[in-house]
Amino acid sequence: MSRPDASSTILLTGGTGFIGAYVLRLLLARGYRVRALRRANSNMGLLEGVDLNQVEWVETDVTDVVGLEEAMKGITHVVHGAALVSFHPRDYKRMHLVNVEGTANMVNLALDAGVQKFVHVSSIAAFGRSPERTHLTEASQWVTSKANTRYAISKYQSEQEVWRGHAEGLPVAIVNPAMVIGSGFWDTNGPKFFKQVYDKLKFWPVGSSGFVDVRDVAQFMLLLLESDVNGERYLLNAQNMTYHDFFNAIAAELGVKPPFVKVTPLLAEVAWRVELLKSTVLGGDPMVTKESARASVGRYTYGNEKSKAFPGFAYRPIETTIRETAQQLLEAAQKGFPPRILPM
Repeated sequence: MSRPDASSTILLTGGTGFIGAYVLRLLLARGYRVRALRRANSNMGLLEGVDLNQVEWVETDVTDVVGLEEAMKGITHVVHGAALVSFHPRDYKRMHLVNVEGTANMVNLALDAGVQKFVHVSSIAAFGRSPERTHLTEASQWVTSKANTRYAISKYQSEQEVWRGHAEGLPVAIVNPAMVIGSGFWDTNGPKFFKQVYDKLKFWPVGSSGFVDVRDVAQFMLLLLESDVNGERYLLNAQNMTYHDFFNAIAAELGVKPPFVKVTPLLAEVAWRVELLKSTVLGGDPMVTKESARASVGRYTYGNEKSKAFPGFAYRPIETTIRETAQQLLEAAQKGFPPRILPM
């Protein structure tokens, strides 16, 4: 295993997505040679201001073994961030294909190529959730539970593929981010919460989770890439918060009325059933699904002692992230909500 240097070429997956767009900027700022995957229809909106000619783009995805084999030629290090996040039943098959089989493809080809370091983006969901175990750390092992979403299962299984690769000799490091927030595409991932509150979101669920700035996730991934860490995973969580406090903080920064309808577990069960009926009768996507409704009322906290002790790393205060993201959303609102990137 060796750290990347001027002779290294880093393969990045998910580089046009939320976390990946920040990672790509950091890699280029460090002067690395970067090869990145993108699909023919990839939205490049998060890469505004990036000199795209600095990146060697390969038009393929993690489910295309032939395309990946070509993309892996000459690669010394891998940052694997491509994944599908969904709580809708129609996406379950595709999510398994991308998250699990796609990661297996990446691991297998990285082993064949003799890759010197493989940094993988997992999730806190990969620890497994259970009502009997509400505080989770890196030491938490997967538990089978009805509280686990199909997304959680797919991330756990994808992480198992990475550990398999490690057992076969691949140097690996894994990050398990909490709920990642910051600016990006305003209708997906963490940024969508800000847009929902701006659009006068009425409901706040009684659950809680951990939250982390997208820039901190990207920075930590770079630190892992440049370190001698091998066979470790790090839970990335700046702060545990209730959704009530989280949404109220966003509303305060946006200058709008905070959500005011409390969603209890019982109301969540009613809500997803109503939405299912509406979508069945009227068509279209439900605003909430069974999985998203149940996940929103789960009360979990996450430890961050291991990541906080990592040399050269410190979390941004979540209050700062919320303030800066809200400010960018208000500016974007004047122009039709184009995507934004927080200052690095």
